[in-house]
Amino acid sequence: MNTLQTIIIAIIEGITEFLPISSTAHMKFANPLLGIPDSPFVDLFEIVIQFAAIASVLVIYRKSFFNFKEPSFYFKLIVAVFPALLFGAVLKKYIDAVLNNLQVIAVVMLIGGIILLFIDKLFEKNKNTTSDHISYKKSFIIGCFQVLSILFPGLSRSAATIIGGMSQKLTKKAAAEFSFFLAVPTMLAASAKSSLDVYKTNPEVFATGNLTTLLIGGIVAFAVALISVQFFIKIVQKRGFAIFGWYRIILGITILTLLYTKHI
Repeated sequence: MNTLQTIIIAIIEGITEFLPISSTAHMKFANPLLGIPDSPFVDLFEIVIQFAAIASVLVIYRKSFFNFKEPSFYFKLIVAVFPALLFGAVLKKYIDAVLNNLQVIAVVMLIGGIILLFIDKLFEKNKNTTSDHISYKKSFIIGCFQVLSILFPGLSRSAATIIGGMSQKLTKKAAAEFSFFLAVPTMLAASAKSSLDVYKTNPEVFATGNLTTLLIGGIVAFAVALISVQFFIKIVQKRGFAIFGWYRIILGITILTLLYTKHI
């Protein structure tokens, strides 16, 4: 990857990570268009910049996330992240295979968009406005929703966990914020596991030049995500999820068309 490709992919990641439109799908769609071939380093790069983008949560919500007077908050995150860690480990070969299937990702993108069109109406009566209303049972259920994004790449981890939160009577804002918090341990674990796996099989990936690429990508994704998070919260409170649903439908159809006509 050259510097321009690095920056473009990192910007895409920073913009899309917290939106219910699947950052993974966008990066997988963008790679062939930018002439970036599949490789162990590209897979590692995508995971690392996802964590860098998610790290912006630690800045924006630092008072809430680092409130050590409420230790139950951290235990609830552990409970919520457990299903993803379990399924991620058990289904690693399946995940690696399906992540490179653009047709599957595009179809999931399309179906996910249709689902989002109805979410606002389905959960419009939700009243629980803070994570204080999340019990351990609800945390686990939200964590199980996160597993859906592992089983169906292109669904969006953000979309799955937000819908999971809203299914537990949380408002849009509260569900989104818990989704952001849950992303931190989830992607920290994914980044660590991916780095270790790549180091074992392809240690040359950690050459100095590649580390510089990871650093540039991480900084750009982090900076862009700082803006994206706040934008998403405002949009979802004012307009809901339908706008993202229509976007997903259009993108899914576009990618399927490009695949069918062999343009990507």
